[in-house]
Amino acid sequence: MREPFLSQVQVQEQAIKHPSWLPIIMRGSFSEIYVLDSVTLRFVQVNDAAQLNLQYKDSDLIGMSPLDISEDLTAPALENILQPLRDNPDSETTIEAIHLRRDGTSYPIEFRLFLNSAESPPVFIAIGNDISSRRAQAEALGVSESRFSAMVSNMPGLVYQFLLRRDGSIGFTYLSDGCQSLLGLAPDQLSANPSLFLNLILPEDRKSYLDSMATSANDMSSWNWEGRIWIDVWKDIKWINLRSTPRRSTDNNVKWEGIMTNITQSKLAEFEIKDSRAHLAELSAHIEKIKEQERTRIAREIHDDLGGNLTAIKMSLALLTRRLPPDNAALLDKAEYVDLLVDRTIEAAHRISADLRPGVLDFGIVAALEWQSKEFEKQAGIPCIFTANEKEINLHLDQATAIFRIFQEALTNIAKHAHASSVTIRLLRNKATVNLKIADNGRGIAAADREKSQSFGIRGMIERAKALGGTLSVGPGRSGGNLVSITIPIHSPNYSPTHGPAAIAST
Repeated sequence: MREPFLSQVQVQEQAIKHPSWLPIIMRGSFSEIYVLDSVTLRFVQVNDAAQLNLQYKDSDLIGMSPLDISEDLTAPALENILQPLRDNPDSETTIEAIHLRRDGTSYPIEFRLFLNSAESPPVFIAIGNDISSRRAQAEALGVSESRFSAMVSNMPGLVYQFLLRRDGSIGFTYLSDGCQSLLGLAPDQLSANPSLFLNLILPEDRKSYLDSMATSANDMSSWNWEGRIWIDVWKDIKWINLRSTPRRSTDNNVKWEGIMTNITQSKLAEFEIKDSRAHLAELSAHIEKIKEQERTRIAREIHDDLGGNLTAIKMSLALLTRRLPPDNAALLDKAEYVDLLVDRTIEAAHRISADLRPGVLDFGIVAALEWQSKEFEKQAGIPCIFTANEKEINLHLDQATAIFRIFQEALTNIAKHAHASSVTIRLLRNKATVNLKIADNGRGIAAADREKSQSFGIRGMIERAKALGGTLSVGPGRSGGNLVSITIPIHSPNYSPTHGPAAIAST
């Protein structure tokens, strides 16, 4: 059986035990080797590696001592190092020193010292290696660790390393000091029992935590999770956010490095904003309902009271006109003018009443939109094509009114801004929603225009749709121009929007 190869250090140790090997080792070693007289402590032999590193010739070094080439070594210190070797020749010692080169530069070196008592007289043998690279690496590592420590200590939350092993077991391989303030657990406590973290998570949030971890491990994608934890020490619930990046090790374990932060305040603010929006949506819906009711009341009074009075005036005027002398042309002209004025007033009252609350809505949303399309075509002079997939769509009156008002606003915007030559309207009833699409071939609307602070028309349309639990989008059409699309859920005739918006906005 072949003997195993000996390492360089083992070879050098054997050379000390067998002095005949020393010349060979001295020539072939990459380490610096010095042989010192045990009495005078002068060099009696120095190998090529030492001569090369120190920039001295062999003849220069022979007769010098370690004190001549060392920056930090003193005679008393050297004696203290060598005395244990004299007392116990079978022992060895290790020291570090700074060597000075001939050109004045220096480098750190580590020595192993032996006493070879077999020689006559005995000699010390010093085997050294330049440790500049090792020190530089240690210094760089120290700087890196210092920077990392500074970043971690100033980072809000908990910096951690999390390990998922192939057998399904878990572990925290690193936890910063933020562990205590965030989780109420000391880092060593959680490291010793990693399952404590899962126990902190509220039962209803644990599934999403485990599912997100499994997805990240399978896809090697970033792990981003938000959830609630119960801190028993403080009897408090916290919202935390977990963000980390996975990497797979050679043994097929998955390790994540990331950070956990406390997002309780931002979550509470988010819930407050949602609640505020819900109240605003409810208030907006209530205001719109009150406005429509007031419009209906005013329209009815105009139609019934003012219209009735005007009709009575017209009848009385006709009676008076018949009693006027037939030869009094001036009076007859005045009566004809007043009769014409009454007709115009009756027409204006009908128009104002219809604007306030179109009676055509009583015939259903399909008939109302078709009528409004024809009115728009007559008034704006723009061809308007209306189609619906059903002749009648049964909607709650408030829903039908909201869709009609959105439709009116969309047509008004087209007439004012689009410069279109045609408009296409399509009303579709699906299983649970009604969808209205209004497309024109005009110049379209830029995204910046939709965000203008004075764009109340589009904002009002969006709020009306939201108040009914629906959506409204404004964007470019397929063949240019603009497309307004409204989708509203169909509710039963008993639907009451005063309760709807709050429920919708809170989800």
